[in-house]
Amino acid sequence: MPIFEKRTEVPVSADELFAWHERPGAFERLNPPFDPVEIEERTGGLEVGARTVMKAKVGPVPQRWIAEHTAYEKGRLFRDEMRSGPFQTWIHTHRFVPVSANRSVLDDRIEYELPMGALGSLFGGGFAKGKLENVFAYRHALTLADLERHSQFAGTQPKIIAITGASGLLASSLIPFLTTGGHTVRRVTRKGDRLDASAIDGADVVVHLAGAGVADERWSPERKKLLVDSRIAYTRQLIDAIAKAKRRPSVLVSGSAIGIYGDRGDEVLTETSAVGARSEHGAAFLAGLCTDWEHEARAAEALGLRVALMRIGVVMTANGGALAKLLPPFSAGAGGPTGPGTQWMSWISSEDLIGALHHVLMTDSISGVVNAVAPNPVTSKGLAQALGGVLHRPAIAPIPSFALKAMFGEMAEATILAGQRVQPTVLEKSGFRFLHSRLEDALRFTLGR
Repeated sequence: MPIFEKRTEVPVSADELFAWHERPGAFERLNPPFDPVEIEERTGGLEVGARTVMKAKVGPVPQRWIAEHTAYEKGRLFRDEMRSGPFQTWIHTHRFVPVSANRSVLDDRIEYELPMGALGSLFGGGFAKGKLENVFAYRHALTLADLERHSQFAGTQPKIIAITGASGLLASSLIPFLTTGGHTVRRVTRKGDRLDASAIDGADVVVHLAGAGVADERWSPERKKLLVDSRIAYTRQLIDAIAKAKRRPSVLVSGSAIGIYGDRGDEVLTETSAVGARSEHGAAFLAGLCTDWEHEARAAEALGLRVALMRIGVVMTANGGALAKLLPPFSAGAGGPTGPGTQWMSWISSEDLIGALHHVLMTDSISGVVNAVAPNPVTSKGLAQALGGVLHRPAIAPIPSFALKAMFGEMAEATILAGQRVQPTVLEKSGFRFLHSRLEDALRFTLGR
């Protein structure tokens, strides 16, 4: 029977490493964006008898996978076995081996057997081994990065964190990152057109990520109104709820976007750079929207809160957003630069954005504007070359500006053709360490390449 094993030393004790895996969100946190599984049902935690039913993509067709936990030694190991699914046999033992008082080894050992015996091994053995190597390289790298980020604030009490936009793409990764780190997360929900303020009262921090997707669809007048209302009106409601709370939070970390700078060509932009001009069209509309959004969030300063405004760049994740839209044409060999190819794109990996949000909410000295971008922006042509290289596909089929404007109108002018060459000066000066400072590394991580 083949055996796969992956071992990584991490900077926490075996007990803390085990606790990370036992906290809510660990399974979701380790679900790779390039090969995700869908949870259908879960009962129990890690103890013997706990059971998980999921859909996993093994080959071209998703298959149902039922796993049951069969061994549990607190602080040292747990084991799950496949009861039905794509393998003939699957026994996964997770061991947590002490090295010292504050170091341990994460050891994943999988005994597996493919269906159809020797024939299955002959035709599928290499595929299965390669898939395991990719998935567990991702899982171990992510676990190590998360533990290192949380360990930087080991002397700080866990926080109660209220999050708006909790069902969005970013929050779906941020929430399990926070809960596995020992924090308590409250989702701020809506009751009709109003937010439910109960999650805010007694929270230590509010992370404000709500807002309709800027690049989700063409900007009709109705869509523009939604973009404004979902940010401006909702932020006013949020500040009102904070003002009325019996015990107010002390920190507000509010989302914004680098679109606030407008279309700036080759100019290098920092947190002290002027924002873009405003009008009702294209990049200037987005700049004005972000400016008003930040103005509303700053009202929390008068209530005594530390306010940080995160100007977020293009987020690189296979789970959605810009990269997910680019993958089909690039995978087919039909990708290339958009527009002139010279416009700057300031990007950030999903994991670094999550780390930056955590760093800012935990660092009392950071307030005001924070550029949430990687330190090495690229041009549209540079993005095409990097993505084509990672996918081993040509990237020479440009999409001209007139075609983008015909398809997407003002939205294309503001989000695809406008350029911002932004630097993360505040993050770097405050000691934040990027996991992915180069675009190729970010792409390889999220795509499992």
